[in-house]
Amino acid sequence: MRSGLPRVAAATAPATPPPPLPGLDPAWSRIVTVPAAVDPGGTARPERSWHLLDTADSLAALGVEPVGTLLCVHGNPTWSYLWRSVLRTSLDVAAAGGPAWRVVAVDQLGMGFSERTGVQHGLADRVRDLGALTDELELSGPVVTLGHDWGGVVSLGWAVDHPDLVVAVTTCNTAVHQPDDAPIPAPLRLALRPELLGRATVLTPAFLETTLAIAHPRLDRATADAYRAPYRGAARRGGVGGFVADIPVDGDHPSAPELDRIAAGVAALEVPALVMWGPRDPVFLERYLDDLAERLPHADVHRFEGAGHLLPDDADVAGTVVEWLGDHLPDGRVPAGAEPSLLARTHDDADVRRPLWAALDELRDSDEAALVEMAAAGGPRTVSWRLLARRVDEVAAGLVDLGVRAGDRVSLLVTPGADLTAVLYASVRIGAVVVVADAGLGLRGLTRAVRGARPDWIIGALPGLGAARALGWPGRRIATVSLPGPARRALRVEHTLVEVARRGAQRLARGTALPGAPSSDAPAAVLFTSGSTGPAKGVVYTHGQLGAVRDTLAAQYDIGVGTGLVAGFAPFALLGPALGARSVAPDMDVTAPRTLTARAVADSVTAADATVVFLSPAAVANVVATAGALTAADRAALGRVRLFLSAGAPVSAELLTAATELMPNASAHTPYGMTEGLLMTDVDLDGVRAAAADAPDEDGICVGRPATGVRVRIAPLDDSGEPTGALTEDPGVTGEIIVAAPHVRERYDRLWRQNRVSRLGVADPRGHRTGDVGHLDDAGRLWVEGRLQHVLTTADGVVTPVGPEQRIERVPGVGRAGLAGIGPRGTQQAVAVVETTGGRRTRRPTLADPDLARAVRAAAGIPVAAVLTVPELPTDIRHNSKVDRARLSRWAASVLSGGRMVRP
Repeated sequence: MRSGLPRVAAATAPATPPPPLPGLDPAWSRIVTVPAAVDPGGTARPERSWHLLDTADSLAALGVEPVGTLLCVHGNPTWSYLWRSVLRTSLDVAAAGGPAWRVVAVDQLGMGFSERTGVQHGLADRVRDLGALTDELELSGPVVTLGHDWGGVVSLGWAVDHPDLVVAVTTCNTAVHQPDDAPIPAPLRLALRPELLGRATVLTPAFLETTLAIAHPRLDRATADAYRAPYRGAARRGGVGGFVADIPVDGDHPSAPELDRIAAGVAALEVPALVMWGPRDPVFLERYLDDLAERLPHADVHRFEGAGHLLPDDADVAGTVVEWLGDHLPDGRVPAGAEPSLLARTHDDADVRRPLWAALDELRDSDEAALVEMAAAGGPRTVSWRLLARRVDEVAAGLVDLGVRAGDRVSLLVTPGADLTAVLYASVRIGAVVVVADAGLGLRGLTRAVRGARPDWIIGALPGLGAARALGWPGRRIATVSLPGPARRALRVEHTLVEVARRGAQRLARGTALPGAPSSDAPAAVLFTSGSTGPAKGVVYTHGQLGAVRDTLAAQYDIGVGTGLVAGFAPFALLGPALGARSVAPDMDVTAPRTLTARAVADSVTAADATVVFLSPAAVANVVATAGALTAADRAALGRVRLFLSAGAPVSAELLTAATELMPNASAHTPYGMTEGLLMTDVDLDGVRAAAADAPDEDGICVGRPATGVRVRIAPLDDSGEPTGALTEDPGVTGEIIVAAPHVRERYDRLWRQNRVSRLGVADPRGHRTGDVGHLDDAGRLWVEGRLQHVLTTADGVVTPVGPEQRIERVPGVGRAGLAGIGPRGTQQAVAVVETTGGRRTRRPTLADPDLARAVRAAAGIPVAAVLTVPELPTDIRHNSKVDRARLSRWAASVLSGGRMVRP
């Protein structure tokens, strides 16, 4: 076997127990000797001694019988210590009366505290050796494997060889196949260089130290020292170098046939599977996750955003595995009749009635306007239904001609307009899955979203293509604009949209039909959340669910053929053609809704003869602020608007009133929804006023009654601020808001744990836990009181933030307010952070003056520990509207403990 490893004296040693180490119970440690034997193939196997961690005795001490065994295999250069949290968590669950799983975590030969054999072990050897150990342990089923790094490959190889024992497989960052057209990752290429291999892995601890250094967050010293413990001295590190040398870099490597055998076997596994991933891993890149997901299409996948290679230390792998086992194998076996995936669901027959592009087909002979582009050079540009339908067909046919297939992911990095509309409808028409992550996420958020979605194709304008090239986003590239040859090569652009449409036109002229329509339960789109409460999540919608969104909007607001729609929020601009509405996106910076002006809205209304206007709250605020620039003609145009909508964040009655003064004949509505369900409830301005008059003491913002086909229930909060108990529609009960509707999303993309949490305790397969808190009143209206993660748990009880914020905002001299919680849960202190106006306006953060502080405390209705003033509250990126309370809490805790008084 090729190695390039140095000969090191004293390279053999028997297995030994580890010294006392943090997080490691000595009762788990075992030395097991596997006697010499002859394999069935005639190969002599010498006696070997293994060190492993085993919870069998601990379970016996608890008096519980395990339902099965979780067999954990580490990679290189870690050891069984990697799985300490899995052992501890499984015992905690068993002690609490939950399913008891025995955990066996091995140290592979030459690694950890197992025997130093003095020989190199190839991949096939390691799989056979592990089998010999489990035979000696008399391990019987049911068994679930859990692996990491190259331990993932070994554990999957063992699973392939023991189908009579294995009931499920789980794994962290690993790979079972190295594609021929891609090099192995750069860190491994460097480590495998003959002049570096021995020096970096054996003679020095460089390979080990590099691995420990890429933990996210950084390992504390005691934990890092625990990982170092079995590898002190070159004589103890031979296995580290041998493991690296055994990486099959090409088909000629001695271990390549075994890797191919395991890869084929994995693809044949039909047991439940869970794949967990740290996307910041520089070695196991996401192409390896794609490969595993393709081989195990029924697998549940969870990406821990922000985590990297040392995933069990970086993230809650232990909790995820225990939850997954509890859902899939509550008694050690898959329940009779259960589906392979927790997310399996049924769909209503109504989902298939009309495809998303039906209106395009119905209006394809119309020369009426379908789209109006306000930012086009030379003034507004109108695109007819005839032209749009033809363009969609041509692009769809051209994409098929290029090799885009049903299920391929197509990332759209295009600003709202005709190009975006055409490629979106063309993609869904042929069954491709569009990935829509708007620029409002910011460059970092957009990078995280696109990489996480793993698109096969990117269709983009110049800014998006430039970012894709500079930041290494995956996907073959199609440009929406013509580019000179050097620029095309630099950006790795293979085709332009004009070329795609031309190919499509030629294909259609030959009589080649487009593919049949996708089924209603096929995925159609991945839409990303705003990222206002954590990393943006990809939300998967099926064709049936997007059709249900369209139908709900049409029924709720009477939007259809002939309606002119001004969409100041990009997702609704894309739904215009599905509704048959004439749509226009106003001239604005889509990454900053606050840039929208009253004149821009009026110009859009005029250009599209619009009667419906949809704007985000931040956009509305600036439209109202810039109303002084309106001309008489502008005001006349706005007077023709019959319906005004604003959503994405809470909207005050004062702001709605100000907007209706500009659109006096419009009914002002503020629907409640989220990316996971775009329309859940609705209320108009009169309804908001009536709710305030009927219930002046209600906490929160009234968002009205459920929309067509929507059911709203509440999961009550307990004293710790957690949603518990049976769901209720009783009035006056504050808790997490639970919605159910045909147009609720299918799932989160590669986020099994979020999927689980979002449906936990919700029997309806169309249900969703929103993460918002609120209550229903006696009239069936929903009041939103904030986000679940922003609920304060004080010594006086649970406090939801919106009510106190609203009362504080009524204090003279206060603009917006944010309620921050500091301190440990159960004894948190409330801190009010306010923007000041008029003569009180401040240019820098500071403690509020005594008079203002007294007024704020008197208005809040709850004990307030401190009052801080800021020039501007931090908000989310996409809407510029939602106060970032988590950021406020971190900032308030810092400044009140003596930190610098800088802007939050």
